Amino acid sequence: MLVAEQVGQFFVEVDGHRDRLEYTEHGSGDSWVVLLHGQLMPRRMQEPLARTLAAAGLHVVTLDLLGHGRSDRPDDPLAYSVTAFAEQVVALLDHLGAAQAVIGGTSLGANVSLEVAAIAPERVRGLIVEMPVLDNALEAGILAFAPLLFAARFVPLSVTAVRLATRWVPRRPLPFWAGIALDTLDQRPGPMAAVVHGLFFGRIAPPSRERRRIDVPALVVGHPADPIHPAADAAMLAEELPQATFVEARSILEWRRSPERLDGLAIAFATACWRGTRRGRRAGA
Repeated sequence: MLVAEQVGQFFVEVDGHRDRLEYTEHGSGDSWVVLLHGQLMPRRMQEPLARTLAAAGLHVVTLDLLGHGRSDRPDDPLAYSVTAFAEQVVALLDHLGAAQAVIGGTSLGANVSLEVAAIAPERVRGLIVEMPVLDNALEAGILAFAPLLFAARFVPLSVTAVRLATRWVPRRPLPFWAGIALDTLDQRPGPMAAVVHGLFFGRIAPPSRERRRIDVPALVVGHPADPIHPAADAAMLAEELPQATFVEARSILEWRRSPERLDGLAIAFATACWRGTRRGRRAGA
């Protein structure tokens, strides 16, 4: 089923700085879903799921958070935090005229979704949280992203060289996820360092006591054998959230390579959130 898609933009102003954010709408109607990307990745990574949900009758919006994709990329670390990203999602809902939405995301996007529910619970109809980065991911996260911060700050030519080497590779003939990988490598040293710096030294997610107060339906997806996004974090989150369903993916790549099962769960979950019929439960793999 083909659904309408259109690109839009809006502006956020914080401390006298005005930044442009870009998004894509898939489908139409009042059953809103907002999907958020992983750290340093573009919103296009959520395109397959967005199109699937829109084909099921949902109105889906994918957003490039500040510093990502086609949105503005300031090089000030103070511009970046999970709370600032959550405020951008609320600003998007205001721009769209959406009173509420199911908010979902992967990795960084999962944490931002939780933060939206913490700072603006009245705007959240439900949560789709894939690969949250919480207590058990601290060491692996530092090992994964500290080298990126070091390279961008002290060897900026290395980041620029990768960008120049990859940005002219045509995306159209490549497999979808190869194109996403190339888009993720299209970074400038200053903004990339600022994003990683801001996230390292800011609030990465609502603390446990706040997560326990997020009383909306939630679909929590964890991956086995993923050191940066331990399944233990997803399982712990599902225990904390009063209305959570926990689903264990069969592999790290299931939702990328064989998405039918998890797509079906996401469609059923988001549809039920808008019908007002869903309550939390625990599910197996």
